Amino acid sequence: MWFEILPWIGVMAVCLVIPGIATAHIHRFSNGGKEKRVAYYPYQWSLMQRDRQVSGVNRYYVSKGLENID
Repeated sequence: MWFEILPWIGVMAVCLVIPGIATAHIHRFSNGGKEKRVAYYPYQWSLMQRDRQVSGVNRYYVSKGLENID
């Protein structure tokens, strides 16, 4: 019957969701606990470049607060 395919639909859905979740966790682990930033527009890219220069270690995901900037 038609309901016999429901478990396989569930398995397929899980197999499609796992890579997306795994990728997010891998990026978070490799970027020191921060989410991956994506620059779609030139303004966002300029903000990422500013953060890279301000960090002092040439990485945009290592942030310094305003109180730590010389």
